[in-house]
Amino acid sequence: MSDIQKISLQETVGGKGVTLGTGTLAKQAGGSVTIQLGETIVFSAATCSENAKEVHFVPLTSDYRERAYAAGRVPGGFFKREMRPRDKETLTSRLVDRPIRPLFPEGWNHETSIQSIVISCDMVNDPDVLAITSASAALMLSDAPFNGPVGGVRICRVNGAFVLFPTWEERATAEMELVVAGKKDALLMVEGSAHEVSEEVFAEALDAAQKEINKLCELQLELVKRSEAAGRKVVRYVVEPPPIPAAVLELVKTKATEPIRQALRAKSDKHGLDEKIGAIKDGLKKEVEEKMKAGDPAYADGLKWVSKCIEDILYVESRNLTLVDRVRPDGRGFEEIRPISIMLKPFPRLHGSVVFTRGQTQAFCSATLGTPGDMQIMDVIEGEYKERFMLHYNFPAFSVGEVRPERGPGRREIGHGALARRGLDQLLPAEEEFAYTLRVVSEIWESNGSSSMASVCGGSLALFDAGVPMKAACAGIAMGLVLEGGKYAVLTDIAGIEDHNGDMDFKVAGSRNGITGFQMDMKVEGLSIDILKEALAQAKRGRLFILDKMDAILPEPRKELSAFAPRLFRLQIPTDKIGALIGPGGKNIRRLIDTYGVQVDVEDDGSVFIAGVDTVGCEQAKAEVEALTIEAEVGKIYKGHVVSIKEFGAFIEIFPGKEGLLHVSQIDVKRVNKVEDVLKIGDEVEVKCLEVDPTGKIRLSRKAVLAPGSENDTPGPRRDGGGGREHAGGGPRRGGGGRR
Repeated sequence: MSDIQKISLQETVGGKGVTLGTGTLAKQAGGSVTIQLGETIVFSAATCSENAKEVHFVPLTSDYRERAYAAGRVPGGFFKREMRPRDKETLTSRLVDRPIRPLFPEGWNHETSIQSIVISCDMVNDPDVLAITSASAALMLSDAPFNGPVGGVRICRVNGAFVLFPTWEERATAEMELVVAGKKDALLMVEGSAHEVSEEVFAEALDAAQKEINKLCELQLELVKRSEAAGRKVVRYVVEPPPIPAAVLELVKTKATEPIRQALRAKSDKHGLDEKIGAIKDGLKKEVEEKMKAGDPAYADGLKWVSKCIEDILYVESRNLTLVDRVRPDGRGFEEIRPISIMLKPFPRLHGSVVFTRGQTQAFCSATLGTPGDMQIMDVIEGEYKERFMLHYNFPAFSVGEVRPERGPGRREIGHGALARRGLDQLLPAEEEFAYTLRVVSEIWESNGSSSMASVCGGSLALFDAGVPMKAACAGIAMGLVLEGGKYAVLTDIAGIEDHNGDMDFKVAGSRNGITGFQMDMKVEGLSIDILKEALAQAKRGRLFILDKMDAILPEPRKELSAFAPRLFRLQIPTDKIGALIGPGGKNIRRLIDTYGVQVDVEDDGSVFIAGVDTVGCEQAKAEVEALTIEAEVGKIYKGHVVSIKEFGAFIEIFPGKEGLLHVSQIDVKRVNKVEDVLKIGDEVEVKCLEVDPTGKIRLSRKAVLAPGSENDTPGPRRDGGGGREHAGGGPRRGGGGRR
């Protein structure tokens, strides 16, 4: 990389060389870097706008894109250029955003953009996780008030050992895979999946990842130091506290603090608390507005700050309620889970369905069984592959009482769906055991915390209801943390207000045997491993409690599939018979589909899948496929029917489309003068296979069935009515009076 970047630094992370470079590319950006692992390279640029915006959130945008040229490919599909981001790009953009966003100071309101582009991919190292570090390094070189640096690593457990920055090949055999991001000695984000690993193994992986993250953070600090030494001075924006009028702040504190405390202690549900807080806001806004109309200069422009002041008080008081009074806003204990109700099969025509409700969060989940032809083709930088299991998460506005048109899934919907999918995917049966394509859709009909984990619980039950032979049931739980001044509280099954005002959102999915999916986002720095272990143990107890509730309703997958689900049959044929099965222009396949009302999918390895709602039709189509590709065996007896008659014998179809010659000399133990004397077209007849020649021609015998061993007897002369002709071979007879 040193030949394309003026400043280039390398560090060994997890036994592999990681290189950061800057100083040559995209010099008009606020900060730009390249990061390299092997021959995989990601470029990141970070830029801030000069003008502030009137917003009360950090206007940060993170975009990650994989260019096909990086892998020497032309994009697939009709449009030969990269269009809207693929799901992997969207999910990676979230990976970059989540650990970086909390490190901007409150009040930062300049639009900030991070763009990461994969410019080289060696098809060994996945570029996605590198973008976390390169985005952080670009911000460190920019004038953004970023409290970094942040490093990101992927860690897997392969054959019992932890592997940092695993290759795609190593990931395919891993029992656990994590993406971990953090500052030096402080975790900020974790997400991944596992094959039912223990909480202890999970904690060990995070500890190992943190040590390598520290190296990436030190590397970025050295890069900034070298860059400044080379003449690039980083002058960061200074963020001033928001100019809230002192009179407004004092008025709100005086008149809102106690009512907010009382509202929090009233053990109201989401809507009840919202109504109380809304009433407090409305009253104070009206009072401030009257003072503004009276011309009091102390309240000038104060109306817009009332809501902000009340939210700040609500934040402080809700945390004090938890840390000091040891009480939660809805009155629950720290490990208490909200009431759970499960409505199984609310809509019978669906293959599998359930309504899972936990507190004020409700997920309607459906499971649909499809054929292998329904698999989703994924076009990513490492090439195309087929996705057998899909989980789609929808979050309509009415679930939180809002009005908003549906415009397709956003980043949040895609991210929550991916999290729920990871939890369930580890427990699905192998494709060889259950070849169906599986789709779960989670419709969130009510939301007050942890809808993604409700999707895990509902998705597991829906798959059970559909008859999918899963290895075990899967439940999910969302954990929270309030940490301040040496005090902390770990909360099980957090509601919306606890998520909003807490310091951690930690979601864990798994079976009774271990963890299968997880995601953690920290809003503060300095989460200790001891607190994390406590949260993991508490999450396990919550998960087992929910699994007990689920098992009481449906303890195991149904033995029978829904009557509305397709029946799927799988068989294997020789690859050189695929063409015969498909037929010229797909003629044979179309005939099977039209005749039996089935769907037929043929894979390159000779796997044939036949699916349809009618079991009889599937069985008949399966028999035809077997017959089209089966080979006749010498010495075996077959039942066939006469399809044509010639002077020298009859052709017998022993399998669909497969005929053999029954010579006139092999029709009967007695001399047969004329084929039609014994057989006619359409007759069913049992015959024995005598020979299959190298060209595939089949010679049959009926004599061998009537009198075993007689097929080798030499027949006597056959007399014909006028000229005594005899035709013993397969060739044409010539003349009218000739004789042999």
